[in-house]
Amino acid sequence: MRALVLAGGSGTRLRPFSYSMPKQLIPIANTPVLVHVLRGIRELGVSEAGVVVGNRGPEIEAVLGDGSRFGLRITYIPQDAPRGLAHTVSIARDFLGDDDFVMYLGDNMLPDGVAGIADEFIRHRPDAQVVVHEVADPRSFGVAELGPGGEVLRLVEKPAEPRSNLALLGVYFFTPAIHRAVAAIKPSARGELEITDAVQWLLTSGADVRASRYDGYWKDTGRAEDVLECNSHLLGGLHGRVDGDVDASSILLGQVVVEAGARVLRSRIEGPTIIGAGTVVEDSQVGPYTSIGRDCQVLGSRLERSIALNQATVTGVNGLRDSLIGRGASVGTTGSGAGHCLVVGDHTRVEVAA
Repeated sequence: MRALVLAGGSGTRLRPFSYSMPKQLIPIANTPVLVHVLRGIRELGVSEAGVVVGNRGPEIEAVLGDGSRFGLRITYIPQDAPRGLAHTVSIARDFLGDDDFVMYLGDNMLPDGVAGIADEFIRHRPDAQVVVHEVADPRSFGVAELGPGGEVLRLVEKPAEPRSNLALLGVYFFTPAIHRAVAAIKPSARGELEITDAVQWLLTSGADVRASRYDGYWKDTGRAEDVLECNSHLLGGLHGRVDGDVDASSILLGQVVVEAGARVLRSRIEGPTIIGAGTVVEDSQVGPYTSIGRDCQVLGSRLERSIALNQATVTGVNGLRDSLIGRGASVGTTGSGAGHCLVVGDHTRVEVAA
């Protein structure tokens, strides 16, 4: 089985970050989302992955390389514009050949894994197997309608009046039968080749289409608040270690990671929290549920439930929470400042008043 990973989306909901970096590279617990995805794919026993990229392809390739550090061989597949999920299957035809494959959206976080579902697919080998999850409001998703025996009756993309609360998660298992379906469908009203239409074509043609429920934690990391929530969830499983320097005046509580080259001076760090390599935390309180990237500076500040990307600086801010600070951004204050919730893009300077 191969993997097809979709990493060409523009990430409009994650602006301003997606102006300066692919949304799939946003870090969760100091690791890019796309790296989490590839590690999950390797756990399925897959060794060949095709990564569909758009105009940010070089940035993604610079991070992932040839895939060898994940135990994978990566082939990059360029897509000239977002033309729908089924279109990615079409342009990946040469890479996929006649192999079965798992298709995985590159901004989805399923930390509990889908190994059990993959085993079901391999054991029964239906023409297609979709992964579904109960959601409160399914109108923004592809929706699966199931029969009394769990069989798939119909798939509908973003229905105005959903007849089911089972959303398609963006993980699909396919045999080569999907290629006939993709070749048969037409673009939808929004001008895209929808994978839901392709799977529906299989259903209408009498193919064996099954659904498996994923009951673990799932998050589409398309918005800043989703990134922060997912970061907190993953940090909840953190195992502390200290590879950097922590002075005698500092206190570490709970599960705290201080990476090599980081320095903690006269500060209180409450876990779960990660302090990235080369970062300096001085006269500050950090955490819980906070990820600080590499080569950052946190000076005379308090922050919790936040993410600071590489080379960010936070100075003199008393009470920064639920915030996402971009690469090389600088946040300071003109007063004592407290209770701030910020989303600051890369290389931006912000001063908050008391």
